[in-house]
Amino acid sequence: MAKKYHFNINKLLKLQRAFVKEREWDLFHTPKNLSMALAGEVGELVEIFQWLTSEESFEVMKDASKATQIHHELADILYYTLRIADRLDVDLEKAMIEKLKQNAKRYPVKLSKGNAKKYTELKKR
Repeated sequence: MAKKYHFNINKLLKLQRAFVKEREWDLFHTPKNLSMALAGEVGELVEIFQWLTSEESFEVMKDASKATQIHHELADILYYTLRIADRLDVDLEKAMIEKLKQNAKRYPVKLSKGNAKKYTELKKR
């Protein structure tokens, strides 16, 4: 069952900006450094799942320690994603909506439903 999220990007950005300002970290938060940090955090999430079967990956949240790790890694990934977007003045909500529209064109339901092929491999019917 999908959870309902009350995600407020502006609230998170405000909290993040205050956190960064208090520590005077803007100097270090270049797009290059932030993207590298993001890649590292994604790697840490991947490491949790690395040797699990697909079935085991769905059960991982039953282990409290692993669940905590996953929560923290996802938070880190979100942190760096928001920070890069903020530093580059990217409106993430607008970008996400644009990307969903683009993907809707690339992956029409008729061709992609139940199909994991990349849009370049889909055959027009």
